[in-house]
Amino acid sequence: MKSPQISVVVPVRNEARAIRQTLECLLRQDFDQDAFEVFVVDGQSDDETVAIVREMQARFGRLTLLYNPKRWSSAARNIGIRHASGEYIVIVDGHCAIDNPHYLKDLVRAFTQTGANCLARPQPLDANGASPFQGGVALARRSWLGHNPDSAIFSDRPGFVDPQNVAVAYRRSVFGAVGLFDERFDACEDVEFNTRVHRHGLRCYFTPAIGVRYHPRSSLRGLWRQMFRYGTGRARLGRKHPSSRTIPSLVPALWLIGMAGTLAMGLLWPPALAAFAICAITYCSVVLGESLRLTGGRLVPAFRLPLIFFALHAGFGWGFLKESLAPAPTSRPARR
Repeated sequence: MKSPQISVVVPVRNEARAIRQTLECLLRQDFDQDAFEVFVVDGQSDDETVAIVREMQARFGRLTLLYNPKRWSSAARNIGIRHASGEYIVIVDGHCAIDNPHYLKDLVRAFTQTGANCLARPQPLDANGASPFQGGVALARRSWLGHNPDSAIFSDRPGFVDPQNVAVAYRRSVFGAVGLFDERFDACEDVEFNTRVHRHGLRCYFTPAIGVRYHPRSSLRGLWRQMFRYGTGRARLGRKHPSSRTIPSLVPALWLIGMAGTLAMGLLWPPALAAFAICAITYCSVVLGESLRLTGGRLVPAFRLPLIFFALHAGFGWGFLKESLAPAPTSRPARR
């Protein structure tokens, strides 16, 4: 039996709501059924994720369920890579949708035609059929005020790019050169890995043909937790790779420090409250102005966005600050 050409690694934990749709999209691809394999790596889910995957295994022989005792996505990725035998390895999250039935064909075509070492893709948030809150999250994340402007995740222009924020598919040789994912990361493990890919001078091609859609967080609490994790991951990334500390990644933390510092100073010295008021008014004016621009001046949806923007900025900033003050993790990254 020939070795598969593509290995798909799907790290999951408590993805019962979306995992069936994601796997159906993958397993019914218009592609030689013996030329790809799918590994779902479960991080001790306590919902119906494992039951759903087992039920699908009975119908699809190329689907394999693996267990991840460490739970984190970084460890799950490494488990899948160690089991993979394909020439190309692609990471697909368990809560995204793939609309393209030729996704795997397009992936192989992009590798073949460009000679790239890795591929990047757009991954916009999908607001179709979403709640008003999810629609607001999707709108805010597309704004310059809602995501890292250095990232191409919302782009639709093919071409060679820096891999840090967007690479998801790799030739097997990349892991031999760079190593595996750093299991000290529970967020931004992909950015950290792609930073090493970039430092090794490997080429990354961005193609909309392998784009996926993500579901926005459905609650303010869920959005805050997501951004908090992103903030901790970026701080950990900056500790390991100081050159990755960009101005956009520092702004939310500096904004929080400025707001908290001027407020605390004002409690001791009232004239300092003027500085706090200027910071607060400036922030509110910028956020409200961008909210009105995004909604075309419609007041009802526009007034929903400032709270979403606040969760994006404060959640990320607080996670960044908390991780920056914490001791560095001591466990070692996985070996290649």
